[in-house]
Amino acid sequence: MMQDTTADRPASGALLLALVLASGILGWAWLLFEPTPAGRALSFSLLTGAVFGVLLQRSRFCFFCITRDYVERRDANGLLGLLAALAVGSLGYHAVFGTFVPDPSSGRLPPDAHIGPVSVVLALGAGLFGLGMAISGSCISAHLYRLGEGAFASVFALLGVLLGFVLGFLSWNPLYLTLIADAPTVWLPGRLGYAGSLIVQLALLAALAWLLLRFARPQPHETAELSVGQRIWRRRWPTYVGGLLIGALGVICYLRVAPLGVTAELGSISRTAADSLGWLPDRLHGLDGFSGCATAVKQALLSNNGAFISALVLASWASALISGDWQPKRPAAGQSLRALLGGVLMGWGAMLALGCTVGTLLSGIMAGALSGWVFALFCLAGLLVGLWLRRRLGWM
Repeated sequence: MMQDTTADRPASGALLLALVLASGILGWAWLLFEPTPAGRALSFSLLTGAVFGVLLQRSRFCFFCITRDYVERRDANGLLGLLAALAVGSLGYHAVFGTFVPDPSSGRLPPDAHIGPVSVVLALGAGLFGLGMAISGSCISAHLYRLGEGAFASVFALLGVLLGFVLGFLSWNPLYLTLIADAPTVWLPGRLGYAGSLIVQLALLAALAWLLLRFARPQPHETAELSVGQRIWRRRWPTYVGGLLIGALGVICYLRVAPLGVTAELGSISRTAADSLGWLPDRLHGLDGFSGCATAVKQALLSNNGAFISALVLASWASALISGDWQPKRPAAGQSLRALLGGVLMGWGAMLALGCTVGTLLSGIMAGALSGWVFALFCLAGLLVGLWLRRRLGWM
C-alpha cells in the first residue's frame, strides 16, 4: 500500500510565501555583505538570526512554557532541552576562551562575553523578568517567534518591553551608585580555572537533570507512524534537539559576532526614543562599560542585533507557514493588557539584569558567569510567583 503523503505538504500558498521569506532573508544578507568586518557581521547576524528563529519555532524553545510544563504536568522534556543547550554551550565556550584569555587567573575577562555584576539588582531584575514572563505568557524570544505564528498579543508584550526598558533607564543611576558600582563580577574560570569551571558547571547541570527526572512523570508518546516530512515539518521537534543545536549556535555566534541575545536592539530603541524626548538623565553611570546586551543610543538604522531579531521573526514566520502553525489570532482586551503588563516587567527586569533569558541566562551560564546562575535562580522564583497569580486570578 502506498503511503499518503498529502499531510506532509503545506498548502501551496503558504509554501510560496515561506519561500519568498527565505529568499528575502538570503537576498538581504547578500545585499548587506561587504568585505569589511561590519558588513560580514551584519550578513552573518541575519543568517544566524534566521537559524535561531527556526530552532525556536520548531522546538517550542520558550523558557516560560517549558518551565510551566514541568510545574503543572511534571513534563521534564523541555527543561532537559534547556540543560542540553547549556551543556553544549559550556563545552564550546570553555574550549574557545583559551584563545582570548590564555590565563584565566590574570583578571582579564573574555571580550564581549555576558559576564555581569552579581548584586541585589541582578536578583531584582531576574525576579521581575520571571514574573513578567508568567503574566505575559512567554519570554521575549518566544514573543518574537510567536509573532511569526500569528500570536498578535505578542505585539503588546513587545511594546511593553520597550516601556519597561525606559523604566529601567530611569531607575538605573540610583541603583548603580548604591548597589551595583562595587558589586563583584564573578567569572568561574577566573576562580577555578577552565577545567575546574567546566567540571563544576557540567556537574550542576547533571544534578539538575537528575532532579528533573527524579520527579518527572511519564508523558504520552505519539503512537502513529510518521513519515520523515511529518517529523520535520508537521510535528514539533523534541526540545533537546533544539537545545543541542542552540547550544552549538551560541558558540558560533560568540566566535563570529557576539553572544546570543535578543534585547540589545529593543533596549537601544527605547533608549534612543527616551533620550530624544528628554526623559533620560545626561549620563547613565557605568552602564556602557558592562558586557551584556548593550543598549547604546542608536547611531545606525540597522545594528547586528537588529538584523538578528528581524531575521528571527521572518524565519519563524516561514517555518510556521510550512508546518501549519501560522494561525493568526486577535487577542482579547484582557489578554492584550496582560501581555503589555508582563512586557513592561520583562523590559524593566532585562534592563536591570543587563539581558534576558537568552543573553544573561543562556549566554551567561555558557560563559561561566555566576551572574547567569543567579539570574536563573531568581527568574525561576519570579516565574513561580507569576504562575501562582495566574491560577489565583483565573488566567490559565
